[in-house]
Amino acid sequence: MTEKITGKPCPTRLKSILSGRFGKPSADLLVGPGPGLDAAILRLRDGRVMAVAEDPIFPAVGLPLELMGWFTVHIGASDVAVTGVKPEFMTYTLLMPGTSPESDAERIVASISEAASGLGITIAGGHTGWYDVVQVPIVGGVTVWGFAAQDRWISPGGSRDGDIILMTKGPSIEAVALLSVLYREKLAGAVPGELLKTALSRTDQITVVEDAAVAFAAGGVHAMHDATEGGVLGGLWEMHSASGLSLLADLDNVEIPADIRAVSDSLDFDPWAAISEGTLLAAVDPGRADTVRKALADRGIPVWIIGRFDAKLKSNRLRRNGKEMELTEPGPDPFWRLFFAGLA
Repeated sequence: MTEKITGKPCPTRLKSILSGRFGKPSADLLVGPGPGLDAAILRLRDGRVMAVAEDPIFPAVGLPLELMGWFTVHIGASDVAVTGVKPEFMTYTLLMPGTSPESDAERIVASISEAASGLGITIAGGHTGWYDVVQVPIVGGVTVWGFAAQDRWISPGGSRDGDIILMTKGPSIEAVALLSVLYREKLAGAVPGELLKTALSRTDQITVVEDAAVAFAAGGVHAMHDATEGGVLGGLWEMHSASGLSLLADLDNVEIPADIRAVSDSLDFDPWAAISEGTLLAAVDPGRADTVRKALADRGIPVWIIGRFDAKLKSNRLRRNGKEMELTEPGPDPFWRLFFAGLA
């Protein structure tokens, strides 16, 4: 019997599926597909580089269609922003159920345009259509790209020995935000009202565009990664995989925000392992870490030191609940089990 896969396969399995199947090789592809590599980097003939990324966007039950449009732009733009390149252009494919009214598409399209304008992104094209096989509105793919000078970009694989690892906002931002909406009635009886209100408001934090721009501008940032599927633990492992460097992560050094702790405890999932679009992980030169932290804090973005890269380590290490263990490749993201159960 074939094993069911929900969400992305683990990095090793995904690498096995895709390995060697990337079409014609090109010397102009500076950063291509790989675990933790959110965007490709292409060398242009005028000496600049282009960063380009793609993502699908699924709806979240209980959220307005306008928020889906906002997600479309920010999730795509975040994958480009972590390269230090400003997102400038985008295309997207909007697939609507055959029975959906045109007004639903208009709401999504209008919100995409508004969010793109807010980030200075031009919509260059795409596709919009109604299909009976589609059950809910889906952005089948959003492609975002931007340009930079050849020395003004970084890769998620650029971490260096001794780099300090910073984390913004906290773990499980996306999981807590979306599951709070989906399970609002259940959580209302288990999570204090103010904490649930804070958790629900985190839908506005499902982006690292500002986090990445502020950190990169502060200087000394060698690599950045958006902690999406697999959460912070998965993001750390992917940064290790992309760079080839081992790391030590100290989760005991972080006080998980109270609303995130309350929701994850109530729904019984590990906040460190759940999808966390909106949480930036950055590898920073030790001499610049305080400067980057201050720049983020000055913009009202919470930030913690959660570890360091250390070439002397034989394996990735994780300190948690007073114990030290190995940080291993991420397994299935607990978010998807709860998400699809909540839709049933």
